[in-house]
Amino acid sequence: MKLFRRLELGENMLYTLVWVAIFLIPFMNAQLMSEHTVNFNNVIISWGKVAPYFIIFIVNNNVLAPLLLLRNKYWKYAILLLVMIFFIFGGIEIFDFRYWQSDVLLRNKASFTDLEWYWNVLIGILMSGANSMIKLYYRTIETERRMALLEKQNIEAQMKYLMYQINPHFLMNTLNNIHAMIEFDTDMARRSVMELSHMLRHVLYDSSEENTTLDKEVEFLHNYIELMRVRYDDDVAIKLHTPDITQCRKIKMPPLLLIVLVENAFKHGISYNNKSFITVNIAVDGSELSCTVANSRHTAPATGHSGIGLNNITKRLDILFGNRYSLTIDDNDANVYVVELVIPIKDK
Repeated sequence: MKLFRRLELGENMLYTLVWVAIFLIPFMNAQLMSEHTVNFNNVIISWGKVAPYFIIFIVNNNVLAPLLLLRNKYWKYAILLLVMIFFIFGGIEIFDFRYWQSDVLLRNKASFTDLEWYWNVLIGILMSGANSMIKLYYRTIETERRMALLEKQNIEAQMKYLMYQINPHFLMNTLNNIHAMIEFDTDMARRSVMELSHMLRHVLYDSSEENTTLDKEVEFLHNYIELMRVRYDDDVAIKLHTPDITQCRKIKMPPLLLIVLVENAFKHGISYNNKSFITVNIAVDGSELSCTVANSRHTAPATGHSGIGLNNITKRLDILFGNRYSLTIDDNDANVYVVELVIPIKDK
């Protein structure tokens, strides 16, 4: 709301400056004529000549334009504006003191304007048109900014909705893992709960921000993978390759993007009956961050990956980056499934 009040204030300031300059012209003219004192009688006469235009401006700016023009009632606006202008200058023409005063020296001085009535009408129309164009211009700016604000609010609401879907999805998988640990290693389950608490801190606090840093995301992935290692035996080979931690601290990125890829790999790439592997490779190349997740496949090629995770990450990526990202899936190999995400990044 403050933004739109500033627009309104800026418009009013523009009008104020223009009219102050107009009403100061008699004083400036006296200085240009090198008069030692200002003749206030001439000032009043000059203000009287400007008064009809000022009245037209006030009525048009505060009544006609807001009630008719800005509400798309163009014909009513045009008719009433012309009626008002003709009424004002027609009345001046009829009651002008030039036709009633006998003193020749006072006739022109007492007049509102020295122009013929049709020139006054034309100037009044042009002035009202300029006023209306300025109001329409500011209204267009206000509308565009309102639309941009509304779009931003809709995007934020959609992002929060998607995040609320991702978090329960992640928690459900992790709690299932801890539940499985309790049956065969209580101490490990307790440690896993502590690990989960550290991860939840990242989910609750860091993920509420627009951006986090790569080192926090890498730590989050490491904790998640360590939780998963406990659940599976040595038949599952899990590898995580990341850039140097110093470099990771300098990289900004949206939170909880990479975990979705890793979660899906564990969901679809692990078999209790066959040897399995998951390899996560995170790399930074110039202004791009890539995350490649490869996992073993134990289902028919047509099955592929599915679920909330990849659907949500695609929607989030569309909102965050538009067409400036790539998410590719390579499932040509019946035994290996590879997902690669490349996103633009910037340093802190």
